[in-house]
Amino acid sequence: MTNDVKEIFSGGAPPAPAALAAKVRTLAPSMTRSMQRVAEAVAGDPAGCAALTVTGLAELTGTSEATVVRTARLLGYPGYRDLRLALAGLAAQQQSGRAPAVTADIAVDDPIADVVAKLAYDEQQTLADTAAALDTIQLGAAVGALAGARRIDVYGVGASSLVGQDLAQKLLRIGLIAHAHTDPHLAVTNAVQLRSGDAAVAITHSGSTGDVIEPLRVAFDHGATTIAITGRPDGPISQYADHVLTTSTARESELRPAAMSSRTSQLLVVDCLFIGIAQRTYETAAPALSASYEALAHRHNPRTR
Repeated sequence: MTNDVKEIFSGGAPPAPAALAAKVRTLAPSMTRSMQRVAEAVAGDPAGCAALTVTGLAELTGTSEATVVRTARLLGYPGYRDLRLALAGLAAQQQSGRAPAVTADIAVDDPIADVVAKLAYDEQQTLADTAAALDTIQLGAAVGALAGARRIDVYGVGASSLVGQDLAQKLLRIGLIAHAHTDPHLAVTNAVQLRSGDAAVAITHSGSTGDVIEPLRVAFDHGATTIAITGRPDGPISQYADHVLTTSTARESELRPAAMSSRTSQLLVVDCLFIGIAQRTYETAAPALSASYEALAHRHNPRTR
């Protein structure tokens, strides 16, 4: 685990019990295997693990007491005692309002009603995980940078490009100058024109998409404020991001690739950015939004002769 990730996810007040599972899902891919075993155990059976001493949990997971304590600290708790209290709280929440026994492991022969139920449940979990883990301080700083930017560039490819286009069109409708770039060559040539006072947003679930990292690096080198929306805060993209907004990392399956869940969490972050910016620039945003509605009104009403 890198120091950057430790700084992002540790320090400050311990996370609420509901945020524990979200942090495990987000951080597990970049943990050591022994730490993963501890994290997966506490997320999978909070009630059982809450009853264990640090020695008991180490024995259960085949790790050491030191690994258990390191995992607790990485998840945001000062020590194992604090983690046990959070586990007890999470177990109590689950007992009082247990989630439906359904997963997003969709089989090829599942009835369509089951597909709907599984996808709906997993989308809800993805949104809840993203909201629980989203750093509101980083979010507020990103809102401030975008609200005051002279120009905003947005970079994304594949499914993330659709999210980038959504962000850009939202910002345009409240009067900001924003452009979404899906062509990697055009993204870089536009990033070269950015300066201090401008902003750039990169959207990449993996945090390692070269066609997204390169224009963000160029924007960063030219003095623009840079923002990364990613499911991997320890990925290469974070090197060139002034602000990192972390999205939920869901499990992949054959019929449900990560692009689906990542898009859901990315859209939530985009909506949070948009509302925050609209609040901050309300005096100009409200008239601009009204004007855009008025300009399109005739397209939504039947023509009269």
